[in-house]
Amino acid sequence: MACAVSRAMAEAWLDFLVSVDCGSSLGVYMGRIFSVDQKMQTISLSQPYRNGVRCTVGELTLSANDIKDLKILEMPQGQMKSQARAREEVSSQMQSQSRVQSQMPSQRNGISQCCEEFNCITGRRGSGPGDSGGPVMQMLHMKGGEGDRQTTPQPISKRYGERSVQRGSCSPQQKEQGCHAQSATTDASTDKCLGALNKAIRRRHNSWSSTTRFPGAGTPSKAGNRRVCRGRDKTDDCFADDLDNLLATEFDFEGNLALFDKAAVFQEIASHEKCNGVARRVKYRHDENILEPQPAVFRQISVPEQSKMEYCTDTGLVVPAVTPELHQQLLAAAERGGLTLERRMEVVGICASQMALMLLGGSSRLDPKNSHQRPSVVVLCGVHEQGAQGIACARHLANHGVSVLVYLHNCTKSPPVIAAELRLLQGTTATCMSQHAGLPTGPVDLLVNCLDCTKTCTAQREQPWYRSVVAWAGGSRAPVLTIDPPASGPATPGGLQSKWSLALGLPLALGEGAGRVYLCDLGIPESIFQEVGILYHPPFG
Repeated sequence: MACAVSRAMAEAWLDFLVSVDCGSSLGVYMGRIFSVDQKMQTISLSQPYRNGVRCTVGELTLSANDIKDLKILEMPQGQMKSQARAREEVSSQMQSQSRVQSQMPSQRNGISQCCEEFNCITGRRGSGPGDSGGPVMQMLHMKGGEGDRQTTPQPISKRYGERSVQRGSCSPQQKEQGCHAQSATTDASTDKCLGALNKAIRRRHNSWSSTTRFPGAGTPSKAGNRRVCRGRDKTDDCFADDLDNLLATEFDFEGNLALFDKAAVFQEIASHEKCNGVARRVKYRHDENILEPQPAVFRQISVPEQSKMEYCTDTGLVVPAVTPELHQQLLAAAERGGLTLERRMEVVGICASQMALMLLGGSSRLDPKNSHQRPSVVVLCGVHEQGAQGIACARHLANHGVSVLVYLHNCTKSPPVIAAELRLLQGTTATCMSQHAGLPTGPVDLLVNCLDCTKTCTAQREQPWYRSVVAWAGGSRAPVLTIDPPASGPATPGGLQSKWSLALGLPLALGEGAGRVYLCDLGIPESIFQEVGILYHPPFG
């Protein structure tokens, strides 16, 4: 009898969808129960998942020693009908033996324990002294749970015909029935895995409660049936979907994103703020300052006399042009302050050579791997201060590996500054010549113009050698960089057309032939500017 009850209990849990927690090392498994082994204390799951990922095997067997927790996720549809049929089957068998077994006091314990197992399956309420008032789900011995627990036998319920018996009287038939009861007690002790399953279900109350599944009476009432139906409806709503289809479905991000109209939402927010009178926050670009700046002052340099021409830097600063007389006063004041002519020549030579190197292509043109294409520069110098500045520029270019040719008109008398710069130039690879017939006939990368001077500009341009040099420069088609152009500009009749011009300190009023004008910082202090009546703030930034 106990073997039949155990098999019925094992079959009652088949096809349940459960979640089994085996600890942090093994993980959480999910699947349907298709086998319960009472002797080996194992359960087998079909189509298992481990930690939400489908297992590669189709079947998986778990031991009761590894199970920490068990949750029921879904109950099979035909389980209620099978439970009712099993309840009727066992009830009919137990009723046929209850009268005989009640007359055997020596076998009382075995029969009571078998009735407990019957109550566990049928869900009927007993009225004996040890009745708990609800459906009995007890395990004989569970491992891996809350410790080992031994159940105590309870008397059989009077509802199944319990009678008062006296100890000491038994018939041969009763002895035979007692042996069956003892074997039922022995067989029931092996149902450890099934008992662990029952205890876990009663403790967790997952998906549906034990009182809903077992209404607590032999004949279920209408209210109990309604509770069972409601519980099953909720369970079906939560867990009736096919897991394979659910896991195979991918979320459509693009489709959901298309449902969101960003422009409409922002328009609604703007209209709402406008209606409520809320001022919108000002948006700043990445190059704007969040703090409120002071008004920018772009005219930071002022001269004593009204300037005829003004220049504007890339940042918007206004630089007024000065007269040649004021420019000479500024250089004289700087020389009195310690900025001698020699120091000024060196500053101009460095500044002009760096600008020329930038115009030639910079480091890419002066790469050691590109030595067969060294840039060539021709420096045209007059016999005056501007010519000395050109010689200083040629020296620095030669020191950077540029092929430099210096043309200096042959004259009987030259200023000391010219002689000093020529002595320094002789120590470089630059070539110096005084005959315009020896100027190169091939292509030239850059021409540096230092021919003109403010004092001798008009008279010098009438000389034959000057016209010959200007004619050669026009035929070479090379771009021209003019250093310290005179106030009349190199674009006057007979002069060279420049693409760039480099002014010193403050620019003079130049013509359109001067090209793009750059300003060279000579390092003159602000106090010297104030000495000549110029309110000065450096425009170099």
